[in-house]
Amino acid sequence: MKYAFLIYESPKDFAGRTPEVMGAYHAYGIALAAAGAMAGGAGLQPPATATALRVRDGKRHVQDGPFADAKEQLGGFYLIDVPDLDAALEWAAKCPGAHGAGVEVRPLLPMPE
Repeated sequence: MKYAFLIYESPKDFAGRTPEVMGAYHAYGIALAAAGAMAGGAGLQPPATATALRVRDGKRHVQDGPFADAKEQLGGFYLIDVPDLDAALEWAAKCPGAHGAGVEVRPLLPMPE
């Protein structure tokens, strides 16, 4: 079963993305790949670089970030493929983001073939 790990970071976490912190995420990705669980993922740029798009009445409405002053923002994600939720939670507990603002573990919807 595939799961998304949504990694949340505070503004302080975004500012503290040191080489050591990013190295921990890199090592985690290598461990996921070595176990055959990695299906994808990436870190994200800070929220101020985001652009939101909404279509209303057939017209595009584009808004540059930041959008809201929030305690936590989406900082990155991993996609994993493991047998069940218990295995996903085991991997999530090892994620460097679990020791910060947290990691949301969410199953992916199956896509039709």
